[in-house]
Amino acid sequence: MYSKRLNGEESLHRDFESLSMSKRLVRSVSQKLRKRSNRVDGEEEDDMRGVSLKCLTLYGRGGGCKVGADTGEEYGDPSSRRRSSASEEGKGYKPICGIEETGVDCFSYGVREKFWKKNNRKSSELQESVQNSRMHIFLPDEILEMCLLRLPLTSLMNARLVCKKWKYLSTTPRFLQMRREGFYQSPWLFLFGGVKDGYCSGDIHVLDVFQDQWHRIHADVLRGRFMFSVASMQEDIYIVGGCSSLTNFGRVDRSSFKTHKGVLVFSPLTKSLRKVASMRYARSMPILGISEVSSDFSLIQNHQSRQDRRFSRSRIGGVSDVYGDPHRLSLRRQYGTAFDENECSLLPNRKSHKFIRQKNDQENLKGFKRFVLIAVGGLGSWDEPLDSGEIYDSLSNKWIDIQRLPIDFGIVCSGVVCKGIFYVYSEADKLAGYDIERGFWMGFQTSPFPPRVNEYYPKLVSCNGQLFMFSVSWCEGDGQIGHRNKAVRKLWELDLMYLTWTEVSVHPDAPMDWNTAFVADRNLIFGLEMFKIFGQVLDFLTVCDLSDVGRNWSHISRNHVAHELDASSCMTKSLAVLHL
Repeated sequence: MYSKRLNGEESLHRDFESLSMSKRLVRSVSQKLRKRSNRVDGEEEDDMRGVSLKCLTLYGRGGGCKVGADTGEEYGDPSSRRRSSASEEGKGYKPICGIEETGVDCFSYGVREKFWKKNNRKSSELQESVQNSRMHIFLPDEILEMCLLRLPLTSLMNARLVCKKWKYLSTTPRFLQMRREGFYQSPWLFLFGGVKDGYCSGDIHVLDVFQDQWHRIHADVLRGRFMFSVASMQEDIYIVGGCSSLTNFGRVDRSSFKTHKGVLVFSPLTKSLRKVASMRYARSMPILGISEVSSDFSLIQNHQSRQDRRFSRSRIGGVSDVYGDPHRLSLRRQYGTAFDENECSLLPNRKSHKFIRQKNDQENLKGFKRFVLIAVGGLGSWDEPLDSGEIYDSLSNKWIDIQRLPIDFGIVCSGVVCKGIFYVYSEADKLAGYDIERGFWMGFQTSPFPPRVNEYYPKLVSCNGQLFMFSVSWCEGDGQIGHRNKAVRKLWELDLMYLTWTEVSVHPDAPMDWNTAFVADRNLIFGLEMFKIFGQVLDFLTVCDLSDVGRNWSHISRNHVAHELDASSCMTKSLAVLHL
């Protein structure tokens, strides 16, 4: 009975041993199956990413085939490595579940795992970048538009190259109108008429005042043209008149030249040039004035009678014949019976004229502003001074003659539009104004006139509804250098009510440039001096903020452009300013 008990314990002990062995076997099998399933999932991800480990070459980096180094590894079963039959019998390897699968893998042991981890890391980085790009792509158009609206112009031009959607959003009329009316614009200066190596290259030098960076835009259309004038309106710059050499094309040669009457429009936002209607007369260096007008503005079609009878209306001591006498009684007294019923049409009566009332679809466009461009004086086809003028309407795209200047007014040297009046200044120190709405000239007698050096002609600028003039005069007292006085350039302001000049500011630089260019926009006045000294051409760019109490000048750029230009650029240069 005792022996039976021992036999029973031995059989029970053998059962426990077989059970523990089966547990170890099941555990190892489950681990292998789990590893196999993970490898299969990794291969499917590799296939989805377009990475196939089976398509790699069978030759390693150092040469030699790796076949036989590791087999069956692509199925996730390390036990199926290639072995000899002797080693299999000696170590007792037997297939556990089914028939043993064999394969060919060109990776040594452990290399495949490293390669898989490396590609897995790259795929995760790619997925993150795709998610970030999707976050930007699927932004609402309104938010994306507001982001683009706040970019500087240089960054905005680069953003347009990202995709078609960004380019479309940043070029719509609504976007341009919002940018024009917003507070995200900065001043840009455009320098025209540069001469290099004796040739008019047509390059436009552009200064980003906010970032203090110069850019260059090449315009083949302007190549060879010089002595033209420019005027800016909204986002465009109008290039009017000019001349070009007939014998030496491209060179500044006035021995044989052709005077142009064509008008070009330069759009900095698109870097394009287009043509508009040409002037009626060819002019070089005309005096320009540009102003916005209302949509119901009317242009007088027939000015022939005004050109024949050139009478001057003067404004002395703040009393105007036109504004102070709405019924024209003073004019009737002045001319007595010289006007009969037929000659009464000379008076500025709107009922006696034919008007041009053009309706265009552009009026209905949001943000479209109608404006007029006036060209007066300049030099004609035979290099003769002109006293005629003409006006351009942006709505009808036509030029129409205006009344001529008074006979004794002299040659116009400067002009600007201020509060609907086109003011012009002559070399004879006379001031006149053309009423754009009414269509006639008025003479102004101011007192006292600012003193000036005869060799330097005054320059008129308008800023925030105020009329200013730059004049060069001799400085006395503390400005003496040895036994000679020093010449200074002063800024004067004209009181439009009492017609008196008041000194406002003194320019810090000595007046070395005879043809200094001044432009104004909003509350800023920019000045560019360019001159040749000691065999080198220098340029000084200054700015004055009129909103500042002191109205001081500051330098914003020195010797960045003129070092590569010729000295003739000092006389052919033109300057324009835009807020973009």
